[in-house]
Order: sequence, then structure tokens, then C-alpha cells
Amino acid sequence: MTPAWTLRAWPPVYRCAAKPLPAVFEHLSTRIFDDGADTAHRTGQTMWVWPGDDGDVGVAWDWVQVAHGIVSMRDPMSVLTNMKLLGDSGEVLTAWQAARHLNEIVFMLPWQREVRRALDRHEPCDGRAAPPPRVLGWTDAGAACLAAARQ
Repeated sequence: MTPAWTLRAWPPVYRCAAKPLPAVFEHLSTRIFDDGADTAHRTGQTMWVWPGDDGDVGVAWDWVQVAHGIVSMRDPMSVLTNMKLLGDSGEVLTAWQAARHLNEIVFMLPWQREVRRALDRHEPCDGRAAPPPRVLGWTDAGAACLAAARQ
């Protein structure tokens, strides 16, 4: 599993920020950090790659599980990438300027589905099986809808 910090060693890929974003990013990996006993609020990283003509572009970010089945970005200003976005004059955008464009990539990806899939497969490091998810206060129809959404 490729750690997100390795993106810093990937060759930079320069791209005009005004160009439409590619819609062909592929899920590379999702990591779940072992935070001890707090299994209700797991954290981790997810990493995606776009095999572009000028080289592979990777993007990665931290996520947090805020409730069962609900994950969100931990910090929208901290998307890691080897892509250098260029402004109208050809200048490399600052991290602050590039954040909007990088968050557009995150928004278009089905990353939450991949993270939930990884959480469903995850077992605690002590070898015990992860407890089955509990559905509280749902009708049978609501539970069936939730199960269908996970597939």
C-alpha cells in the first residue's frame, strides 16, 4: 500500500489550472490508521492517481469517520499532490490558490465509497474481528436501503 507522503517524491506534473479536470482518476489505496480503542472515529488516508500523458498525477488526503458510514475530509486545505497547477501567466499557484482546484478533484471522486469499503473490511490489529455494524432506530426498509447503498 503506497503511503500518501511518497507523493512528494513523484516527478512534478505541470497543468494549467484553467483546463477542465480529468475524470479518470483511479483509486490507488486507502489506509486506516490504528488509533487504539476509538473505532467509532477511525482516521486514515486515501490516494488516487490519474495516468496522464505527462506522467502520473497523484492526489491524497486524510479522512475521518464522523459516524458509522459517514466519512469526511479531515482538512480540505491539505490535499497532497505532485501536480503543479499553473495560473493564467504560467506561474505556479500557491497552495492556497491551488486548494480550490484540488478540492474539485476530491469532490468528483467516489472516495467516500472506497473508504467505507475499506472500513467494512478492516479488522483491529489485535486479531479480533471487527464488530458488525449496528443499525439503530431504522425500520426494515431503512436497513435494506442502507445495505443496498453499500453494494
